[in-house]
Amino acid sequence: MKFPRRTFLHLAAGAAALPAVSSIARAQAYPSRPVRVIEGFGAGGAPDILARLLGQWLSERLGQQFVIENRTGAATNIATEAVVRAPPDGYTLLLVTPANAISATLYDNLNFNFIRDITPVASFVRAPFVMVVYPSFPAKTVPEFITYAKANPGRINMASGGIGTANHVAGELFKMLAGVNLVLVPYRGSPPALTDLLGGQVQAYFSPMPASIEYIKAGNLRAMAVTTAERSQALPDVPTVAEFVRSYEASSWHGIGAPAGTPAEIVDKLNKEINAGLADPKIKARLDEMGGTALIGPPTAFGQLIVDETEKWGKVMRAANIKPE
Repeated sequence: MKFPRRTFLHLAAGAAALPAVSSIARAQAYPSRPVRVIEGFGAGGAPDILARLLGQWLSERLGQQFVIENRTGAATNIATEAVVRAPPDGYTLLLVTPANAISATLYDNLNFNFIRDITPVASFVRAPFVMVVYPSFPAKTVPEFITYAKANPGRINMASGGIGTANHVAGELFKMLAGVNLVLVPYRGSPPALTDLLGGQVQAYFSPMPASIEYIKAGNLRAMAVTTAERSQALPDVPTVAEFVRSYEASSWHGIGAPAGTPAEIVDKLNKEINAGLADPKIKARLDEMGGTALIGPPTAFGQLIVDETEKWGKVMRAANIKPE
């Protein structure tokens, strides 16, 4: 059967438009059921607090529940692999943190390649770690801490949330640049590390600010410095480590990723809604309270952050010869 030329061109144009129409319809329909946001940390820590803040915003904006699922173990790699293996349809997302960048060097037998297998969706927040000490610790400033540590090598216990965690490598970078010998005491997460610091079992900790800021304000911990390049608005009187240790910078950052192959229109929709949340005064105020800075930007900017952090912490891991537990 032959079609007139005009009819054929009309049908061909309609067929060519189908993928675009399908993409638009898919983005408009998403999400049509609850979405899981998997994170590799336990309940109550800074990542969990931030994930639930974001999940609540997306639930209200998009009319479907964004359910936060804690799936701990293997330095967040169990959670990451669960998302890598999930269908790339936007219904399984990952809370991305520095642990993902660190694991690329720490583990040489992962069943995935993070940069290849996870699509960046949106960055969310950057927050400093805070170098905190037990209140009775004799040093009151970073220079005094360094002097004391050099006079007492191997006698200061430095807590971490676990081998290869972001606060661990932040501490390792400090040790390298300050030239001090601190004894690492790894815990299974930030809450037990903070508990022992508050009890005086360890003396120092590079704590995520959201987890420790209330203890600092209450006088239960002494903040010596923040780890970002600039001072934090949440603790404006606390100096940066870099004011005393040249070139030092470390931070905790969070964002959302999806399985590779997730449709671009879904990624873009999520990015737009997350950026809208970061511009909302209520969320901005909550982030400010926790010492965080909103990271508004496109998926490509978040992807570049992941690449840069993977390279940076890979150098630190190799220099410190850090091995998994």
